Amino acid sequence: MTSSKLIAHQPSVPRPTDAQLAWQQFELGMFFHVGVNTFAGKEWSDGTLPAASFAPTDLDANQWVRTAAEAGARYVVLTAKHHDGFCLWPTATTDYSVASSPWRGGEGDLVAEVAAACRAEGIGLGLYLSPWDRHAPEYPDPEAYDALYLAQLRELCTHYGELVELWFDGAGSAGRAYDWESIMAVVAELQPGAMVFNMGTPTIRWIGNEDGLAADPVRYAVDSASLDNYTDAVIELGEARYVPPEADVSIRQGWFWAAEDGPKSVDHLLAIYYRSVGMGANLLLNVPPDTRGLIDAADVARLRQWRAELDRRFGSPVPGELAQISDGVWEVVFEAPITFDHLDLAEHLTGGQRIETHRVIAVGGETEGTLLAEGQTIGHRRIHAHPEVTADRLRVELTGDGARLAGACVHQAGTHEVPEVAYLASTEEPE
Repeated sequence: MTSSKLIAHQPSVPRPTDAQLAWQQFELGMFFHVGVNTFAGKEWSDGTLPAASFAPTDLDANQWVRTAAEAGARYVVLTAKHHDGFCLWPTATTDYSVASSPWRGGEGDLVAEVAAACRAEGIGLGLYLSPWDRHAPEYPDPEAYDALYLAQLRELCTHYGELVELWFDGAGSAGRAYDWESIMAVVAELQPGAMVFNMGTPTIRWIGNEDGLAADPVRYAVDSASLDNYTDAVIELGEARYVPPEADVSIRQGWFWAAEDGPKSVDHLLAIYYRSVGMGANLLLNVPPDTRGLIDAADVARLRQWRAELDRRFGSPVPGELAQISDGVWEVVFEAPITFDHLDLAEHLTGGQRIETHRVIAVGGETEGTLLAEGQTIGHRRIHAHPEVTADRLRVELTGDGARLAGACVHQAGTHEVPEVAYLASTEEPE
């Protein structure tokens, strides 16, 4: 996975593509980790688990994607091939795939089933294709493995419709040089609108931890990125480019389903939301299918509780009318005085991320001059919780050449405290 080195802000800043802006609008995605590991109780396996061990009894991809949509996810990412090399589609490159499993009598294609479910729900499909492959006998021979990997990527980019994201995990690949020029050429040819995560020529990046937590500032312009959690390897991206972050975390301790595991609390999930989406990063929440091939009922129930609380807090925003008062100073005007305890700000990003710092102050009435929030970046979205206040106007002070707001709203008061776990890292096992 990838974290980034921050760069000094410059008057001429990297600008996003339309596809990057569209991806940032998704805000929330759902990860599906499933494979032979699911049936062995493992997080990582070495490519020796038998393909026949992949044997879900009641697999229903529609239930997975419906669960994602009900939780508010706008895209999903499926582990089409994890580090163990087991492929969830009947690839022509290896027999280590669903074609050698008893599932669907060896005639199944899980990537196709998830793709069809995404089309039915109207949400985007992303695919994870691990560069590291612990099963492929070709892996020790870079030239032979590059040919195999390109063939796998071409299959995935050809047969399953439009993809919104391709996930290239850096784990296990420190010191290994893949043919990224050819890999990126396949992406450009077959899925030019897909976001590229982590490696090659990335258009999105990893937040830097597996807890789903971002920290201020969240920069979209970076010039280098670390490879993973486990090494000091760094990817040099050359000159600074617009590469917004995705924060990934599992609803459970592990990434693959285990009977002894269970979902995080609603408060923990809320904390993650505040520190990912609420900091301007996308959140990719892993919800792993179980050995039946279904999302666990405990996870479904927790997601519904979480979604209900998110809707209670953020489902009825009160927008304000924006007016630029002077260079770097904006006013937000509401139709009438309103009592609120959350601010929700958005930056105008078509010209690149430019806001370096921001302060929000109440104007008028008994709250005149009250500092409600301050911080560094805003980006796609910045959520601030603060003590309850009543006001009909706000003053927003920005720094940064060409900095502009795109929107501002508040959320009415109603016990919207931020769980303390928002400021703690969890003790997750590595993905």
